[in-house]
Amino acid sequence: MSEIQTRHLVLRQFRDSDVDPLYEIQGDREYMRFTFCAESRAVCETWLRRYAESRRVNGFAPWTIVLRSDDRVIGWGGLNIDPKAPEWGPEVSYFIHPAYQGRGFATELVHCSLQYGFNDLQLKRIGAFAMPENEASIRVLTKCGFKFLRYEPALRRNHYELGAEEWTPPTEN
Repeated sequence: MSEIQTRHLVLRQFRDSDVDPLYEIQGDREYMRFTFCAESRAVCETWLRRYAESRRVNGFAPWTIVLRSDDRVIGWGGLNIDPKAPEWGPEVSYFIHPAYQGRGFATELVHCSLQYGFNDLQLKRIGAFAMPENEASIRVLTKCGFKFLRYEPALRRNHYELGAEEWTPPTEN
């Protein structure tokens, strides 16, 4: 699926033109302190392409997140299998531009990712990881139904998971 539209977002496949707006986010060391921070545009581009190319192997990869109202790239995320750690299986991850944080866009993305993963891809379980200090992401994950499994010392992150049988699709307001 190359594009999905939600209430506020367009979730689409990565394009070359996405590197600069995504590096604007991913290159901000303070903002990205809870996850991967790209030390340069080239490192960001390599990282993004590695995930985009995983679509051929996995059948899915994170999307570029575009705000529908102004066609602006505001982040990246969705379902993925970490190319450097495939043993963790399918997971959801994301980052949203700081100017758009706190507006429910991460929750909207995670809900869409779960619907796509469980309904369209027929995945049985989807994981997620968040540093214990990342309270905003933990709120998003728990709001979307993820359950805390354990702290993963090797990753320095909490491990969350949600099974298809436990998932309840969100109701429209």
